[in-house]
This record gives sequence, structure tokens and C-alpha cells, in this order.
Amino acid sequence: MHRYRSHTCAALTKSDVGSTVRLSGWVHRVRDHGGLLFIDLRDHYGMTQVVVDPDSPAFAAAEKVRGEWVIRIDGAVKARSLETINKHMATGEIELYAQEIEVLSAAKELPLPVFGEPDYPEDIRLKYRFLDLRRETLHRNIVKRTQVIAAMRRRMHDTGFTEYSTPILTASSPEGARDFLVPSRIHPGTFFALPQAPQQYKQLLMVAGFDRYFQIAPCFRDEDPRADRLPGEFYQLDLEMSFVTQEDVWNTMEPVMRGIFEEFAEGKPVTKEFPRIPYDEAIRKYGSDKPDLRNPIEMQNVTEHFAGSGFKVFAGMIASNPKVEVWAIPARTGGSRAFCDRMNAWAQSLGQPGLGYIFWKEEDGKTAGSGPLAKNIGEERTDAVRTQLGLEAGDACFFVAGEPSKFYKFAGEARTKAGEDLNLVDRDRFELCWIIDFPFYEWLEDEKKIDFAHNPFSMPQGGLEGLNGPDPLSLKAYQYDMVCNGFEIASGSIRNQLPEVMVKAFELTGKSKEEVEEQFGGLYRAFQYGAPPHGGMAAGVDRVIMLLVGAKNLREISLFPMNQQAQDLLMNAPAPAAPKQLMELSLRVIPPIKKD
Repeated sequence: MHRYRSHTCAALTKSDVGSTVRLSGWVHRVRDHGGLLFIDLRDHYGMTQVVVDPDSPAFAAAEKVRGEWVIRIDGAVKARSLETINKHMATGEIELYAQEIEVLSAAKELPLPVFGEPDYPEDIRLKYRFLDLRRETLHRNIVKRTQVIAAMRRRMHDTGFTEYSTPILTASSPEGARDFLVPSRIHPGTFFALPQAPQQYKQLLMVAGFDRYFQIAPCFRDEDPRADRLPGEFYQLDLEMSFVTQEDVWNTMEPVMRGIFEEFAEGKPVTKEFPRIPYDEAIRKYGSDKPDLRNPIEMQNVTEHFAGSGFKVFAGMIASNPKVEVWAIPARTGGSRAFCDRMNAWAQSLGQPGLGYIFWKEEDGKTAGSGPLAKNIGEERTDAVRTQLGLEAGDACFFVAGEPSKFYKFAGEARTKAGEDLNLVDRDRFELCWIIDFPFYEWLEDEKKIDFAHNPFSMPQGGLEGLNGPDPLSLKAYQYDMVCNGFEIASGSIRNQLPEVMVKAFELTGKSKEEVEEQFGGLYRAFQYGAPPHGGMAAGVDRVIMLLVGAKNLREISLFPMNQQAQDLLMNAPAPAAPKQLMELSLRVIPPIKKD
């Protein structure tokens, strides 16, 4: 028999009854039932119940073992009685009667519990991550992660893509965040950067003639942590295709991503055909470029019903500024003053002046509007609003007014708040869509200049002619995001592969041709020598897995994450470098200036 085990802790079934076997694993818990000891033995694969009776030669050793000790057990497999069968365990029809127990490794008193998985402070969980990873939910999530990544690779290979690895030590590139810099010992005073994404390399692969590329790429960004993005590093399903339009990318990757969700959705419905929603439409309907389509609320423009009305606040704004609009946020089943007042108080808690509303109820056989706005604009306009929005008695509607560019985010938050509080959101499904036609540029008010709104390597719609037009801020890009349940899970574009278009695009943001050649020399040179039209995208592996397992935080699907302060508490990183290391790198650490 093998030194440590003949079976795993998930392998034994009724067919093994009568066999003598050997198991090794961790003591999940020990129970004393009137002198009869029960040990739940756990390994990576599952759990087996071990019985130790007082007459067993193993009883003395069993009395000593504690939770998370590593032990080896030899014993006889017996069938459980009908009333003790555990249908929730793979080994629930049998139990192992221990004949010999060997302690392979004792455990000190635990700094956090493994059995039961109660909430525990994050700093303790991350410092003792090797214990945290033994907990059932987290262990299951990590296994699911590996399965999802394997499925991504399989589906990409089946779709005709080939996996290529790109460099980790590279040059700094503007991907929207700070770089992690790596000092060069051989070239003092110079630095590599860890890649924020393999963007330039994958484009160079297309120029080099490798038609369909992908990799599960590690990406490094020195940015503040948040729930849907880990500090330091993350992984993405990165891909690029030659001789394609954006429709080709959508048609190729939609089945791949839909298949991933269907494979791991555990029966939850997944969108069959992803809607393609222009960015401007998404902002107007949902107040967000990553809308949660499980929320059925769609906002509408109702400016005409308030123009010249008795509600002087809105009417005055409309009359004085042609950019002002009034947006309606319909809330089915929200037709009570109490709910409307709660929504208004919520808006004020965010620093807003309030949230105007109308709610409808049945009065004398007809549907009548109630609330201050209804009284001010009158019965006819109130009913026109209700008719436009398709509302009925028992429903409500909230209103936001101003320049949409200044209030759309708040309107989107109000839509989300109403949908969640009224339980309109169907949480047991995956709703996916494409957001397309993103703005190419945006205006930076603080710097009084335009900048790229998204990926600087995207092709503007209209090409060079579009860039030479009178209003760069009206330009759209061949750029798209994939969104699921309110999270951006992928982003991509058709790339700009023409050197003169590349230079012009950067010139409008204030960079000279010389700066473009210096900062993006690899791409710029490559585009001089026959670059195919190409495009692609990158899907956030971590976010996809977070959605599939129902986690609320990326730390629940990552092996060894940092904390909210971007520290690795397990390995005590970052840490000061030794003086010898700094000397070899020709570096000196300057202490940060203390702020008063």
C-alpha cells in the first residue's frame, strides 16, 4: 500500500465496503458522541467520515488529534445505515472505521477558523492565507478559477487562435494607470516597466503575420484597489485578429464568452444574442456605459412635458439653457409616498438637491398622479408623462434635470437604487451586451485640453478625414466593451494601423510627431512596413470568475491577493531593499516629504 494513501477523501463509495484502505488529510473537525469519536478527514478532493470506537487500537491517538492536524488513517470501509446516509457528501454512503492513526504534522492553535467559515478580519485572513485557502468556499472558488481558465484556453484553440507569450519586462506605455517600474542594473538610471497590458506587442504580432493571437496575460497597474480590481496585478484573456472588422470580433468572441458563462452558470440563464448598444444610447437609457440589464428600468427624455409648465424650477432651466433636459426614471410598483420620500432622502444624502417624483394611484375609476410635481404641471401633462412611460396605478417616476453630461451618472445611480430597492432586478441570470461607438476623445476640464477617452491605439471612425474635421469631440471610435450584470468584463477596438492617422490622433492631444516616434517607436516603425487592418479585445479573467462564482470581492477568487493598502501581508511586501541591492542598481531612496 502507498505510504500515505490508497484513495483520496472523495473517492470511497459503497462499492468499497469491506475494503481496507489508507487515507491522509487534514482533520476538519472531531466530534465525541458518548465515547465514540468521529473525525471528518479532508483533502483537496473532499471529505470522509472516520469512526474511532474505544476498542480500536487507534483510539488513543484519535483522542489527541485536533483541528487541522495532518494525519494518516488506515481502516475498514463500512456502509452507513439508511438513516445516517449523507446525500450532500460524495462519500456519504460509507464511513471508515479507523484501525491505525499516524500524526504526520500537528497544528498550533489556529489564528482563524477553517471549519464553519465565519467572517473574519481581512488582515488575519491575508496574513494566514494558506489557512484561509483551506476554507471550503474559497478553495472551491480557486478550483473553479482554474477550470474557467482551462475552458477559455480550450475554446480559444477551438476557434482558431494560437497562444503566444509576450514580454513581462518592457517599456512604459500609456494604458490609463501608473506603471510599476523595474530599475536596470546594467543600464544605471534607466527603468523597465511591467506591462499594463500586452497592447503594443499583440499589435506587433499582427504586423509580423501571426493571424490570431491570444494569451492569459498578467497585467500590472500601480493603482488604488477597489472591489472589482485588485491592486498590483490581474489577468486578462488577451486576443488580437488580423483582417477583421469590429463585427468579425463580436461574432467570433460572443460565442466564446457565452459558452464560458453557460458552462459555469450552474443552470442560470445566459443571454443568447448580445444586444449591441451605442454608447450614447446606454448613457441615455441607463446612465452608465456598463449597464446592468437585469434591471428593467429604462430612462427617457421627458423635457417637452416640463417646458413652459407650472413647475418653474424645471421650466426655467429649460428656457434659459438649450442644453438642459429632463430625464424620467420610471419605477414600477414604487407608487407610494413613503418610497418616493426615501428615494428623495437618498438623493439628498449624496449631496443632490433632491429627486422630483410623481406617483400614480387609482381614484374614482381613473389613474391620477400625486405629489408636488403632479400638482405643478397639471393633470394633462402628468398623464402625458405616464402614457409615454407606460406606467399604471401603483407605479412612480423620478425626474432629474440639467445638462445630461453633468447629471447622467447620478441618474444612473438613481435607476440602480430604484431597481434594487423595488426588487426589480433578476439576480439569477447573466445579462450580457456589447457597448459600441465610444467617444474617441474627451475634454479634460482641469487641463483645458482633449485626451483619448479610451484606448489611444483605436481607429477613429472616419479615419484621417474624421480627425481633420471641425469637432474632434464628436468623433466616435471603433471601440467596444462587453458588459455583464453591470460590470465591464471586456474591452477592445479596431486598431489604428496607419502611421499618419496615428500621428494626427496624438497631435490633437498635444503630442508632437517626434514624441510619438520616441514613445511608440516600435509600433510607429512597424506601421511603415505593411500593417494589416487588425483588432481585438481583452476580457478580465478575474471579473468573469467573480461573476460566475457570485463573489462580492476579487480577493475571494484570487490565490494570494494584496490588501486594500496594496500590501502582501503573507510575504511582507513591499519591503525595503538592502543597501547592497540599492548600490548595485545605482539607486538611493529619498524619504517621502512629510505633510503638515
